[in-house]
Amino acid sequence: MTSSSPIAAHLVLGTMYFGTKTDEATSFALMDRYVEAGGTVLDTANCYAFWANPSGAGGQSEATLGAWLRANPGVRDGLTIATKVAQEPVRPGDFTEWEGLAPEVIATQFERSRERLGVDVIDLYWAHGEDRATPLADVVAAMGALHANGSARRLGVSNHPTWRVEQARMLAEQQGVEPWTALQLTTSYVRPRPDTQVPGKDHRFGFVTDETIDYLQTHPEMECWAYSPLVQGSYDRADRPFPDVYDHPGTTARLAALAEVAEAHGAKPGQVVLSWLVQSEPSLRPIVGVSSLEQLDEALAAPQLTPDEMAKLNEAS
Repeated sequence: MTSSSPIAAHLVLGTMYFGTKTDEATSFALMDRYVEAGGTVLDTANCYAFWANPSGAGGQSEATLGAWLRANPGVRDGLTIATKVAQEPVRPGDFTEWEGLAPEVIATQFERSRERLGVDVIDLYWAHGEDRATPLADVVAAMGALHANGSARRLGVSNHPTWRVEQARMLAEQQGVEPWTALQLTTSYVRPRPDTQVPGKDHRFGFVTDETIDYLQTHPEMECWAYSPLVQGSYDRADRPFPDVYDHPGTTARLAALAEVAEAHGAKPGQVVLSWLVQSEPSLRPIVGVSSLEQLDEALAAPQLTPDEMAKLNEAS
């Protein structure tokens, strides 16, 4: 692989399993390779990955990122470090109650994240999931305070319905604090049937919809990061077929168009999916969660698509 990648600047490196399923040495190698190729954005959460750790508590991913930053003096200045709050279990090992977004939780968990990461400032701090037991105005104020005191450079929101996002942004304007300017949701080139439950996706409002796209087009200051863009490898791995909820005529047509474009580039369908997300309007930033250098190198080698190829992909339905 060459030392730089044209798509690297548009990809976010997801670090969910760093320190749990992915050991420290491999995690370090992945971050080294990503940065070498021109990548700049690392995404984690305070809860990663409690379900994969014997303790039942999260924090391993943040701690691994922090160790890597300490081992690479000077690399921090060129990076965007993003982490989240809301989904850590209240009691380790008890996966029935989550920390939520109460102001005291946000303040406490922010400091714990900052300590594990070993940074003075967190570049993007996300509200990871909804907490309707806490008034939204209180959430907005608590997160806004982190920006106001210089601890968080930017604020974002994951897995919230669009109407709540807009409500929070209006509250931020009323309070005179920093609004959410980034969304994190899941999407891909193929979509599940409407009103179906996707296995492993527990967030009711975690999907990019046509309304999301319309909202992003109306608010160009908003950015959207797309998690699970490759549907856990279903495009390229025969041992990981798409869940049944993706089985509909639209998927058939789209996979056929995807195969044509991939063949023209000598690429894998998953690589073309990453390119399609980046080159779409509005552009979406795919979060690539990888566990090997081979997987990362494939993502970094995603091809540049022509306007005709984009049209072919967009018109398939």
